[in-house]
Amino acid sequence: MKNKKISIIRKKLDKLDLKMLSIIKKRSSLVNKILEQKQFKNQIVDNKRIRIILSKIKKESKRKRIDPRITNTIWKSMIKAFINYEFRNFKKK
Repeated sequence: MKNKKISIIRKKLDKLDLKMLSIIKKRSSLVNKILEQKQFKNQIVDNKRIRIILSKIKKESKRKRIDPRITNTIWKSMIKAFINYEFRNFKKK
């Protein structure tokens, strides 16, 4: 009986994962638009912006009663992944 419940919950997680992929695709598109505007590689990492994002996520996580350590880890990882993406795809004009 327990395994069936786990299986049902995992199917819900799988559906959520697919929705998250769609959101990541939209975010990637926006990152590409920003990347097109950057003229120099040193514009890719904006530590002030990163601090602002992480602060907003922490505040919103607490408001929504989500463990902020989870969201902080996810966002830091996502930001790092997109920074790496920008460096790989940067084309000096």
